[in-house]
Amino acid sequence: MAGFFIMSEIKLIIGLGNPGREYEATRHNAGFWWVDQLAGQQRLDFRSEQKFHGLAARGQAHGHEVFLLKPQTFMNVSGRAVGALAQFYKIEPQQMLVVHDELDLPPGSVKLKLGGGHGGHNGLKDIIAHLGSRDFWRLRIGIGHPGERSEVSSYVLNTPRKEEQPLIEEAMQRALDVSHLVIEGKLEAAMLKLHSS
Repeated sequence: MAGFFIMSEIKLIIGLGNPGREYEATRHNAGFWWVDQLAGQQRLDFRSEQKFHGLAARGQAHGHEVFLLKPQTFMNVSGRAVGALAQFYKIEPQQMLVVHDELDLPPGSVKLKLGGGHGGHNGLKDIIAHLGSRDFWRLRIGIGHPGERSEVSSYVLNTPRKEEQPLIEEAMQRALDVSHLVIEGKLEAAMLKLHSS
């Protein structure tokens, strides 16, 4: 299994979030934040792409051709945007990285993984449904859990607490530091570095 996916370069990086100014600073938009930082670092510009239901950027990142996508459909229908771009450019699930907020990890934690379920994350749920596959990479940015299931939706749609924000930013920076390995397809090396830091 390890040998099978190790050489697959990442061609599409999707940041998950909700469009609109009122959601910009909310925990659920952690995927947008990270992809924006990557775009800034690699000097890539987002443009509105109707046919992909989102903001897309295309260009060289760490010397490789890559697409960045921020679906503008709202979180629970993110798969429409991902499916449209992936189909158009014939990008396979294992060549995709979905960057999202993760309730099961504390602020300050960030993890890479391939495949798995959606863990109740509506964005992931919709992407799995549209691709008909779970075999895409995920960059999980820890936001912590409110403790009560009933409080999750208001929790993710609120801004991180003052003490959490720097922890989340630091974790996102650690993930940016291995983004060259991710894009080159050296995901095991990226995981090793990220998970041991």
